[in-house]
Amino acid sequence: MFSLIAAIILIVFFLSAALRILNEYERGVIFRLGRVIKAKGPGLIILIPIIDKMVKVSLRLVAMDVDPQDVITRDNVSVKVNAVIYFRVIDPTKAIIEVEQYNYAMSQLAQTTLRSVCGQAELDELLSERDKINSQLQEILDMHTDPWGIKVANVELKHIDLPQEMQRAMAKQAEAERERRAKVINAEGEFQAAAKLAEASEIIEARPMALQLRYLQTMREMSAEKNTTTIFPFPIDLFRPLLNLIERTKKE
Repeated sequence: MFSLIAAIILIVFFLSAALRILNEYERGVIFRLGRVIKAKGPGLIILIPIIDKMVKVSLRLVAMDVDPQDVITRDNVSVKVNAVIYFRVIDPTKAIIEVEQYNYAMSQLAQTTLRSVCGQAELDELLSERDKINSQLQEILDMHTDPWGIKVANVELKHIDLPQEMQRAMAKQAEAERERRAKVINAEGEFQAAAKLAEASEIIEARPMALQLRYLQTMREMSAEKNTTTIFPFPIDLFRPLLNLIERTKKE
């Protein structure tokens, strides 16, 4: 009886040490006496107890926050910039044997790359050309992590914190730009109005009766209002002979 119990215990111990189950998104890098055999999974994995050792690696996409970094831009503006990196392991064996703690190594590499790339750009570029900065960061990180068996899918700048004095200066600049646009729009409106008035004067000069019709329209509008003063337009053509006589007298 005692031998049977001992045999059962040994079998249970062997199975617990030899059998591993990996999920669909996991791979197991197998080390046999310190040497890499291969990456196995997913499903049921059989190991040789004591001789084999397995290290699990997740193949899922990882979103990593990069801590805010103090950056001095090319135009000497001090800002704080943080970002988020999306990456995944595509070669589990390289991710284990080529770098120690690839998550930590990725975080440190991302911080230094973020300071370097943002430090080479001007403040206006950081604010208005984020896609360009993101592409540069993604390209540099992907190039450095390729030997680690890691693929950087995307990099996105999250926040750019500006100093208070810079925020006030940018607010003044934006206000001045809005005032400039308002003045330009006003000037364009006055120019268009002057052009229309010039066209109207040409029409009135060619057709004097149009002015009389305008007088009548103005009187109708004034009569609709509660005014105590009424203005009657008097045709200037009635004085034309008198004015011509005065001009001839002056010439003589």
